[in-house]
Amino acid sequence: QVQLVESGGGLVQAGGSLRLSCAASGRTLSYYRMGWFCQAPGKEREFVAAVSVNGGRTLYADSVKGRFTISRDNAKNTVYLQMNSLRPEDTAVYYCAAQNPSGLYYQRNDYIHWGQGTQVTVSS
Repeated sequence: QVQLVESGGGLVQAGGSLRLSCAASGRTLSYYRMGWFCQAPGKEREFVAAVSVNGGRTLYADSVKGRFTISRDNAKNTVYLQMNSLRPEDTAVYYCAAQNPSGLYYQRNDYIHWGQGTQVTVSS
């Protein structure tokens, strides 16, 4: 079992940046593909970004390509989401999640461990 804890959320003005972190305990993250999802009020939880086990492959939702960067440091058991050029429509709770390497990166139901989420609010 692995426990995931997100941090780094907050309130930022449009055009600003935030860096989210997801720290794991209980088991090394190096077994898992990792992803970030977001959920705005009244909406489904949506795929944002994912990274392969060794960090060599990354995938992004079209809405964040060129603005967000996912990375991981397996030695620190931590995954990051660098968020630049933030927009009001990025406002949501952001969750990190872990999946076994047999799943689909963007498929929410293929992720087996989830954090509690961190709130990101972008003001205009």
